[in-house]
Amino acid sequence: MDGTSTAGIPTIVPIRRKLTRDMTRRPPIHLSDILEHFPQGEEGNEARQLIKDAYQVAKAAHAEKQRKSGEPYIQHPLTVAHLLLNIGMGPDTVAAGLLHDVVEDSELDVEELETQFGSDIATLVDGVTKLERIEQEKIESIELGESTLRDTHEIESLRKMFLAMAQDIRVVVIKLADRLHNMRTVNGLEPARQKTFAQETMEIFAPLANRLGVWQWKWELEDLSFRYIHPETYSEIASLIKQRRPEREESVQQHIDILKERLGAEEIKAEITGRPKHIYSIHRKMERKDVPFSQVYDVRGIRVIVDTVPACYRVLGIVHGLWNPIPGEFDDYIATPKDNMYQSLHTAVVSDDGKTLEVQIRTWEMHHIAEYGIAAHWRYKEGGKRDREFETKIAWLRSLMEWRQEVTDASEFLDAMKTDVFQDRVYTFTPKGKLLDLPLGATPVDFAYHVHTEVGHQCRGARVNGKLVSLDYELKNGDQVEILTARRGGPSRDWLNPALGYVKTSRARSKIRHWFRKQDQKKNIDQGREIVERELKRLDVRVSHEHVGKLFGYNGVDDFHAAVGFGDINTQQIAGKIAESQPEEEEFIPPTPPAPVKEIEGIEVQGTGGLLTRLAQCCQPLPGDEIIGYVTQGRGVSIHRRDCSNVLHRSDQERLIEVSWGPELQTIPVTIYVTAFDRPKLINEISGIIGAEGINITGLRHKINERNISVFYITLDVNNIAQLSRILTKVERLPNVIEAHRQAGH
Repeated sequence: MDGTSTAGIPTIVPIRRKLTRDMTRRPPIHLSDILEHFPQGEEGNEARQLIKDAYQVAKAAHAEKQRKSGEPYIQHPLTVAHLLLNIGMGPDTVAAGLLHDVVEDSELDVEELETQFGSDIATLVDGVTKLERIEQEKIESIELGESTLRDTHEIESLRKMFLAMAQDIRVVVIKLADRLHNMRTVNGLEPARQKTFAQETMEIFAPLANRLGVWQWKWELEDLSFRYIHPETYSEIASLIKQRRPEREESVQQHIDILKERLGAEEIKAEITGRPKHIYSIHRKMERKDVPFSQVYDVRGIRVIVDTVPACYRVLGIVHGLWNPIPGEFDDYIATPKDNMYQSLHTAVVSDDGKTLEVQIRTWEMHHIAEYGIAAHWRYKEGGKRDREFETKIAWLRSLMEWRQEVTDASEFLDAMKTDVFQDRVYTFTPKGKLLDLPLGATPVDFAYHVHTEVGHQCRGARVNGKLVSLDYELKNGDQVEILTARRGGPSRDWLNPALGYVKTSRARSKIRHWFRKQDQKKNIDQGREIVERELKRLDVRVSHEHVGKLFGYNGVDDFHAAVGFGDINTQQIAGKIAESQPEEEEFIPPTPPAPVKEIEGIEVQGTGGLLTRLAQCCQPLPGDEIIGYVTQGRGVSIHRRDCSNVLHRSDQERLIEVSWGPELQTIPVTIYVTAFDRPKLINEISGIIGAEGINITGLRHKINERNISVFYITLDVNNIAQLSRILTKVERLPNVIEAHRQAGH
């Protein structure tokens, strides 16, 4: 059993290794380094013999093989096994760490491993082997220049990886140990591979270590990745840390001495240490708070470890008596543990020198969990049954399996994982005090679906901390949320529109889509047709529904409309597809030899060079519109939409020239038309929506007619149709607004 004793197998004492500043330079690991942590004698003989046997098989499988870093290959499985031992994993998992590459590098298969080592170890090795094959597919595609992290092949590989890992949490832990050692030795790869490998580690594996609560690995994975993704920034911060270390250590020690003296007077036994600062965490805080290094690094931290929970609260009182607590900076994760079982008291105070001091207070058991995460309380009895209570605590990771059936698109799967599993969290409460852990930015709708599917479907409003809030309100740590429901009806299609911000989690989106799929097919087709027609009209885009459906891969327009009605396709995606689609340009053959394609102010004019371009005011084309150029007399090329009446009805068609949008992002002026029942502060709210998109307003006309209806003509500098769609959607949702659409061309 990992981390606990069973008959014949000893409790494993986690290894404490001091990390050097250069995390890639470490002494080699030997078999004796692992065996010394299993006591000799009758109790430890079974575990020691298992490790020895696994080592001999691994050594034979990897004989004469070297890693790209230059070290013997056997160092990799030895280091992986040592890392697993370091966080308290048991003999079976440590042995599987030694054997995790054997099937790939030798004639042995999983069946032979099962015969020699048993089904538990063989299953773990098989799970990791499948991941290694996926990993190799990714490496080969990168070497061939066929893939990046966001490409379909790469994302599909990651999707398979997540699904495989969800079968057994120990496979996740072994894979993390494997990735950590690979990151320590990534300097043996080509620079492009280093950066790609580091980026994947930063996006996927470091957050996974965080969710498992293995802080030791999380910090190291982040710092190693940061070192290769942004080497100059990494070196700069590392240099500054080195310069300031003596000053900071002296200051921290002074505070430790003051607190230690007071705790001694109160007869409280405690260990007090300074908390190390990590390079990537310093960088993130500098970016998040937009402050220089000195202001981040001067925030000092200490950790107090005591024997009992009551002692934690006594220490908290003493800390607040010594120094002034900062309001709003206290978190009690003992009373409300995080879902990865992390517990601690967090507080921040202002010390006598006027600087901030951060203090963490916890018991030794809490510290063990904080350092080693889920592995610290692993409840696999090797050859026995699982602890169901523990299984419940890690149900969030089991939820990965939900996407096997519901999400088939690889890119959507990765986005779902990064949002629902790996993103920063907010901790909220039900009216009865139950803690719910949600992704940062989650809304009351997400909260409702997290409570129960039917609560989500029937959600009509919410109270947060006793006050009514809108359904797009972003929940904050400590919020108490009460969902207001109705007995009839179901979810709104607006909840699936990302521009409106009602839903953050993929879990909620999938439940909403499933609800709409169960509705009448004809009703969904009719609803989808209406949504598409309204969006095309609002954007003033003159294309057929069949054309848009084909952009999404639908040959039948009814199937396309049904997908929109189900909620599988939203208006933002429609606008995005239109923006991305470019017609095949017919070759323009001028009477003289063609000059190279020339980009002029963001427009590519085929077959000519040195011509000025300007956007026609009659139709105001936007990136994503199908466009054509008209060669004017003395004013260069005027860019029109292809369906502009001024182009279609010209007699001098020979002046038309093929043009296309250039690769650079452009801002294009476009006028939107808004009608609304007049009320105070309406223009302020419209301006706020536009400003939140970072868009400049270059013109505004406003009038009120005799029926007290306000009409606004607002000229904006937008990037593309998708951005315009977001603005129109949000403006149209404002109270009293009748409609908002793009002003049609003449």
